Amino acid sequence: MTDKFHSDLNDLKKDVSEMARFARSMLQDACDAFVNQDMVLATKILERKNHLREMTVTLEENCYRLIALNQPVAKDMRFIVCSLKVIAASERIGRYGKSTAKIVKEISGKPHIASLMSLPLMSEYVLAMIDDSIVAYETENIKKLDGFSTRDDAVDALRHSIFREAISYMMENPKTITRATYYIIIARYLERCGDHACKIAENVWYMETGERIEIK
Repeated sequence: MTDKFHSDLNDLKKDVSEMARFARSMLQDACDAFVNQDMVLATKILERKNHLREMTVTLEENCYRLIALNQPVAKDMRFIVCSLKVIAASERIGRYGKSTAKIVKEISGKPHIASLMSLPLMSEYVLAMIDDSIVAYETENIKKLDGFSTRDDAVDALRHSIFREAISYMMENPKTITRATYYIIIARYLERCGDHACKIAENVWYMETGERIEIK
């Protein structure tokens, strides 16, 4: 392969990493807006959705162009395929951030229930998984993926705990039903974002080793 092609691959990695971090920032800010009931921040997150979509389309087209023009093989091909997977997962993470921001607008001004039922802790776990999956993609260092299955299990356990706690509050006080339901929904969004971090991790592993794994 030519030096120009490998330079293009390096540019692709930089651009995909930038998109992944942009999507991650949407989720982070949405969680912050939820905790702080920050309507201004929530509105700003919703305004980012068009840019997220533009990045997705542009980067996907770039990947297809690199394949068509260079007919890559082996690791170069795996890298481009992995990049497409990272783009798709990142878009979903950003969209979950957008959906969380919409919830903030629905429940703003209403008191939180029971210190948010571990949602801040769950968001920390998920954001850390996203961070490590992005770094693994950037550095091609699969050591960053150690323990991902255990971390994913911890996120799943937190979602189930939040669900059970929310149901108990609904039963004790029907006035909490709307807010508690939204808590369950956000926990589900966070769990899905953790799953997308795992998908990025799986594809980085394949990119580096040529072996497929399933994190579950």
